[in-house]
Amino acid sequence: MAMVGGNQVHNVFVYGSLLADDVVRALLSRIPQSSPAILNGQFSIKGRVYPAILPVENKEVTGKVLQGITDLELYILDEFEDVEYERVTVDVSLMESSNKSQAFAYVWSDKNDPNLYGEWDFEEWKRTQMSDFAKMSAEFRKDLELPESKTRIATYESYYQQDGSDSPLAP
Repeated sequence: MAMVGGNQVHNVFVYGSLLADDVVRALLSRIPQSSPAILNGQFSIKGRVYPAILPVENKEVTGKVLQGITDLELYILDEFEDVEYERVTVDVSLMESSNKSQAFAYVWSDKNDPNLYGEWDFEEWKRTQMSDFAKMSAEFRKDLELPESKTRIATYESYYQQDGSDSPLAP
């Protein structure tokens, strides 16, 4: 794993699969403190197996802010989100206090992607995909420590090939 310098801590707004403690634990080996939050008026969530937020007007995304994310953990999240997402700084509203806060968020890189569609349903995803997704995330995290680690997408594709099922990443 590449060395990541610095001792800064960060706030990261998460939505979708990273709302699941099992996935966060698989990636970071812990569950950071968090606060429920809303990303206002800038983004809409669309998805397939994992969701993406896209800039739009007059929409909001409910998620949570992971607090105290170390530089190493931010590196792991960056690698996990891969080239499909861009890390940006956003303003969020913390639901418990109504305070505004800045945090990093991962926004889908291809705003014209035809394979993103409809609203993404976290409860449905928990029932149908979370278990496999958490296992794949743990495999990705373990592989990230290898000198020539695979991308998240390659990890997921090889996971589904080994298991004999169709990849849910395909549109």
